[in-house]
Amino acid sequence: MLPAARAHLMGMNEMTQITPTYLTQLEVAELLRVPERTLEDWRLTHSGPPYSKLGRHVRYNIDDVIDWVREQRHG
Repeated sequence: MLPAARAHLMGMNEMTQITPTYLTQLEVAELLRVPERTLEDWRLTHSGPPYSKLGRHVRYNIDDVIDWVREQRHG
């Protein structure tokens, strides 16, 4: 299938760029400078940034992570 036809079927045109917005647990841990285990604990206690489960894979939307961090500000 031609790239243009594939893009059309996906509701995009050739000029559309896909920006990755989902991060892995490791990427979020590095971004927040916390251990991966901390993110796992936060998921269990529902106290960390929102996440999605895609099968057995956990992914974090970068916008949700940034919003969550802003909500944690004190002072």
